[in-house]
Amino acid sequence: MGNIGRMGHMDIAHTIVLGLIQGLTEFIPVSSSGHLVIGQELFFGQSEHLFLEWINIGTLLALLVYFRIRITCIVKDVFIHKEYKLLRNIFITAVPAGGIGYMLADFIGTASFFGSVVTVMVTLAVVGVIMINIDRLPRLTPVFHLRDLSPARALIVGLVQVLALIPGVSRSGSTIIAGRLVGLKSDMAAEYSFLASLPIMMGVTLKLVLSSSDRQYFIDNAVPLVIGNGIAFISGLLAVGFLMKYLAKHGLSLFGWYRLALAAVLGCLLLVQSIK
Repeated sequence: MGNIGRMGHMDIAHTIVLGLIQGLTEFIPVSSSGHLVIGQELFFGQSEHLFLEWINIGTLLALLVYFRIRITCIVKDVFIHKEYKLLRNIFITAVPAGGIGYMLADFIGTASFFGSVVTVMVTLAVVGVIMINIDRLPRLTPVFHLRDLSPARALIVGLVQVLALIPGVSRSGSTIIAGRLVGLKSDMAAEYSFLASLPIMMGVTLKLVLSSSDRQYFIDNAVPLVIGNGIAFISGLLAVGFLMKYLAKHGLSLFGWYRLALAAVLGCLLLVQSIK
């Protein structure tokens, strides 16, 4: 796809667009990493995995602000009421993707598979089909409160979330689908998805801060990364608010059809490029 400069020469307009893509698609289950791979390919002719990791900070802050009351309640449950079930479940869900992501971080950052538009196209389509048909799939008995989720069901959600390491799958999409299959309603599955993503996002941020090479990348790209994260924070707040209200009344099919449409567009673009 188009080659418009290199990552180190981002202009403000491109940074704003990528920040918007990150903020709007991190929480809406259409895959932020997939959209960012597409955006970077269009603007720069390449995909920078470190850029995707650094720009997560803005959306992490958006989650912390949006769910600040819920997080406060969880802290009170743990330290005042000695109620550990929800926190236990969150960490059970976070461990598989967090652990595997940490162990494979260098491989993910260098493997062309994880920056491939073809990979994004395929995963957009596959997960899109699942979203459209989610209500036809068998589900476990309903769970009416997040703290009533069993450790086994929390682990199932965590194992499915591992697939979100592949661009185009979507971290929120994979965990919402898994949440639905283990008995949660759509809006409850979305809330759990976001709460369970916090340890992973914090872990990614900690890894970036502790790594000298990752810190150097930030120094080299400080201005675009700060601007991109600021835009991602604002748009992320709007996106998570929209999704929580939408899923209280609707399912995932709208996002599934969007994913299929985008996969079709990418397929046409790749076909035209191969013909050229």
